[in-house]
Amino acid sequence: MIDRLQGTLIEKEPASAVIVTGGVGFRIQIALSTYDALPPEGEEVLLVTHLAVKEDDLTLYGFSTPEERRVFLRLIQVNGVGPRIAISALGGMSLPELKQAIAQGDHKRLTAISGIGKKMAERLVVELRDAFEKESVVTLGSATASPPSGPERDALMALVALGHKQQDARQMIEKVLAGGHVESVEELVRRALGA
Repeated sequence: MIDRLQGTLIEKEPASAVIVTGGVGFRIQIALSTYDALPPEGEEVLLVTHLAVKEDDLTLYGFSTPEERRVFLRLIQVNGVGPRIAISALGGMSLPELKQAIAQGDHKRLTAISGIGKKMAERLVVELRDAFEKESVVTLGSATASPPSGPERDALMALVALGHKQQDARQMIEKVLAGGHVESVEELVRRALGA
C-alpha cells in the first residue's frame, strides 16, 4: 500500500493532482477540500493516500490530513459506496459537517451530495451513525447550511477551477443567490465573478 506521497506538485485541478517524486509523476484523485489545501504548482507537497485496486484499474486517492483519509475509508466500507462517491462526499461538505449529518441522520443534507440518493443516505446513517456519534462533532456556524447541489455545485466547481478557494467560492455563490433567482450556471458564475 502507498501510505503517503511527497514530491513536487506539477498540476492541480479540483478533482485531481499530479505529484512528481523520484522522476515518476503520480495522478491522484482528490476532493475539493484537499484541492483547497494544496500549495501552488511547483512547490513541495505531502498527501496521505489510499490505493484502490480493481482487477483492471489502480487509482490513487489523496488527502490533506489523516483524518480525511480515515473518514474516506469508513465511507467506502458502507455497502454501495465506492471511492468516487466517498470523494464526492468529502468535497460536498466539511468533515465536521459530514460527520454531523450522518450522526444526526440528516438525509436531506446527505442526498444533496452528488451520487448519494435516499437509500444510500439511509445506509450511511445506519452503518456509521454510532461511530460518528461517539466522536466529538464540532458544530460550525455554517454547519446548518445545506451543501450546494445541482447548478450551485456546478458553479462552485467552476469557481474553484478558476482558482478560488472552496469557502470563498461558496460565499460568492451565496451572495449572488441572496439577490434573487439565477437562471443558469453560467449566469451564476458570471455574477459571482462580478462580470
